[in-house]
Amino acid sequence: MTTMTFTRKEPPQWLLDFWKEIDDKTFGKGFDCFAHDAVCNLGVADWHGRDSIRENLRQFIDRGFTARHDVVEYWDGGSIKVFHGKVQMSFDDPALPVVRPTMTHFFYMDEKEPAKVRRWLGAVGPTAF
Repeated sequence: MTTMTFTRKEPPQWLLDFWKEIDDKTFGKGFDCFAHDAVCNLGVADWHGRDSIRENLRQFIDRGFTARHDVVEYWDGGSIKVFHGKVQMSFDDPALPVVRPTMTHFFYMDEKEPAKVRRWLGAVGPTAF
């Protein structure tokens, strides 16, 4: 068994920069928070490598919607960071309503480079019932 203490904090700049890259659809330096060989399991995604994470998120977001991420709470456990938020999804099709699903993400930091994310596990939604 492992015990870890988490402290609720303001979200760090690296996390805000990362979400901003997605919201602005720029997909640039905000992804530098990931280790070169990071792994992302976002829903059904299984992406390996920072460049793969960046490109697959770009393709996902460019499929007809704009995202706006809002931080609800951020918990720092040292080697693990937990993010809870909401994402506003505004679709290009005006017939589709704007949705604001809940998100929960776990960021496992790299042991050798503790400022870099080694693994990202996340879940968003559901977007409707």
